[in-house]
Amino acid sequence: MNIFYEEDGGFKVGNILADNTTSLQVENTHGKRSKIKAASVMLRFEQPALSEFMTQAEQVAAGIDLDFLWEASPADEFNFDTLAQEYFGHAPTPVEAAGALIRLHSSPMHFYKKGKGRYKAAPPEALKAALASAEKKRLQAELQARYTDELTHFSLPPEFPEKLAMLLYKPDRNTLEVKALEAACAATHLSAAHLLAHCGALPSSHAYHLNKFLFEHFPRGTDFPGVTVAEHPELPLASITAFSIDDASTTEIDDAFSVEKLADGKWRIGIHIAAPTLGIAPGSDIDALAAQRMSTVYMPGDKITMLPDNVVQAFTLCADKVCPALSLYVDVNDALEIVNSTSRIERLHIAANLRHDTLEPLFNEATLAAGKLDYPYAPELKLLFDFANTLEAARGKSADNSPQIDYTFHVENDRVTIGQRLRGSPIDKVVSELMILANSTWGKLLDEQGVAGIYRTQNNGKVKMSTVAAPHQGLGVAHYAWSSSPLRRYVDLVNQRQIMSVLRGEPPAYAKNDTALFAILRDFDAAYTAYSEFQRNMERYWCLRWLLQEKAKVEALSPTISRDAVGGANELQHELRLPAVVLRENLVKLVDIPLVGRIPSLPDTAPNTRVMLEIGTIDLLELNFDARPAAPAEAPV
Repeated sequence: MNIFYEEDGGFKVGNILADNTTSLQVENTHGKRSKIKAASVMLRFEQPALSEFMTQAEQVAAGIDLDFLWEASPADEFNFDTLAQEYFGHAPTPVEAAGALIRLHSSPMHFYKKGKGRYKAAPPEALKAALASAEKKRLQAELQARYTDELTHFSLPPEFPEKLAMLLYKPDRNTLEVKALEAACAATHLSAAHLLAHCGALPSSHAYHLNKFLFEHFPRGTDFPGVTVAEHPELPLASITAFSIDDASTTEIDDAFSVEKLADGKWRIGIHIAAPTLGIAPGSDIDALAAQRMSTVYMPGDKITMLPDNVVQAFTLCADKVCPALSLYVDVNDALEIVNSTSRIERLHIAANLRHDTLEPLFNEATLAAGKLDYPYAPELKLLFDFANTLEAARGKSADNSPQIDYTFHVENDRVTIGQRLRGSPIDKVVSELMILANSTWGKLLDEQGVAGIYRTQNNGKVKMSTVAAPHQGLGVAHYAWSSSPLRRYVDLVNQRQIMSVLRGEPPAYAKNDTALFAILRDFDAAYTAYSEFQRNMERYWCLRWLLQEKAKVEALSPTISRDAVGGANELQHELRLPAVVLRENLVKLVDIPLVGRIPSLPDTAPNTRVMLEIGTIDLLELNFDARPAAPAEAPV
């Protein structure tokens, strides 16, 4: 005697070796013996042969019309053999009964299992919904398969362009597009960005990085709505004129300087800061825009300003204009020591905007040492430089004579020029020392008057923002409140409001322990950190672009070089060799540009050792490059 029984969610057949009433010993077609419960037996049969039974039963199941079977089933629960008799119109053979059971079991949408061999037909509405769901899944599977096939052949599905931002920057793994993209990435061994670049989905590698940043921090775009600058009361006009010192590309000119000889022989030095607070009331539309951005975003070749252009133009310290300003005047004696100081809200005439690129060849350590003062504002700059040295010494900071290089990026027509300038030049010292003086003086003013402010503090090497005044050990000052860049940093704008309230004798915009002030501090810190990281990434991007430019120069010398520019990544096989300095282990920095990377093939080399590298593959999407040592290392520098 043979049996047809259920086990582990499926059906099997076996020959009975022993029948123990509640359990049976059976042997399957492969000779394997097992013990089963009698309740698991669906039916017993002698014919056909054990080896043929399942094949014939499955053929019967395949031939059963599922819809007719469902229509023929009773409304209540039923046993499988009862439905089999109804369907076939006669007492079913063992093969027919088994076939009906297999068909019932394999159709969970049509029939709900209620027990061993017992089922209940699904209600019509439930069946309709289940079938619709199954059809939807089938169509989705077909669509996903099409997406994957097209992507693996580097063809962008027509449905993808409108979802590129999500796919690249915030993939939703529940979507068909992301599932298909991940499958295609696995098949092609490419990252999502590289695969989509091969499909022609990225306008450029630069756009990929910029749009990633905008997607996260400027989801509504970078354009400003139309705003109107509020009128402010007429201010007294200063008797002096001032000049600014900025980079050639600066449009948000926050600070300017003046020098005046007093009747008693002393000098009066003025530090003048743009005063946008006069036209930006707390809670106004412009204030809301500034609070949303928190800072101007900088990147090589471009920037995203914190304030709308018409607001910047209304308050920037532009040459040949009379501009509102928050001014700090300090009187100094012959030793350039401060003997008196005062702050004013006023208007003053900006006589000139001096620019680094034209001023630095005239105003530098060499010309100062030679006593050359034959250029505009030379006497004033010389006095400010001497005053800056006095301020630096008063802070307990000696001049650092070790050469440190700052890098400048100039991008034009999609080509980059990377320049170098020594940090700590006379221009740098004048501007930085006078800004430290203004920020520390006004920070002290807020603290002494008991008015809330946002301070930048440093203790044990850790720099942080705080609403509580504390020393900045690195700068050697007891108070330091950013106040000198209100056109570019929201914290400076907030502090300027507080300073002006003190000078006017008015209640401050923000009280002590104001939750709004804590929120500003938190949001600014997060935004400033993100913006700084973005600037570093874009500087790295343009360093890699510079490498490609240099490689292209080498390529021009060899007509046999191959190029693969897919996704913004070029692979030029000709050698480009550049010097680098080992920082530690296999981490190096290129000498000519501020690009740092690891060279796995670099042997153990002492820090500060100069090495020559052969530049290999450059990946503009991942912001990486490959290189290997091209010559034995030189002695440490």
